[in-house]
Amino acid sequence: MSKPLSHKLSRRERQIMDIVYQHGQASAAQVMESMPDAPSYSAVRALLRILEDKGHLRHIQEGAHYVFLPTQPRQSAARSAIEQVVQTFFGGSVERAVSTLLSDDETQLSDRDIARLTALIAQAKAEEAKQDS
Repeated sequence: MSKPLSHKLSRRERQIMDIVYQHGQASAAQVMESMPDAPSYSAVRALLRILEDKGHLRHIQEGAHYVFLPTQPRQSAARSAIEQVVQTFFGGSVERAVSTLLSDDETQLSDRDIARLTALIAQAKAEEAKQDS
């Protein structure tokens, strides 16, 4: 039975998850080589163990080393993280979260981005109308 995921990750834990997702799998040494300003090897191993305890990683043994793999696809993890952010910072309001992103001066959307978002909104409206009928 899989462990329930703990969504609260430290900065270093997020860095490690990014590295493991980029490589598909990684040993402690590979993680350490890929980390900017990497902590000690034992600290990386401890962080990998913590991520495994939190349910984000699992390991397989290859020779004398453990290789760590994500327990869920990156898109699923991203969706869970976004849901947590929306719940925590915006009281569950998707509108407030999107409004905050769009009102940021650094947010730049291309015409293609706007068209895609418009299509997603139209699709969400259609699905909601279908459920209401």
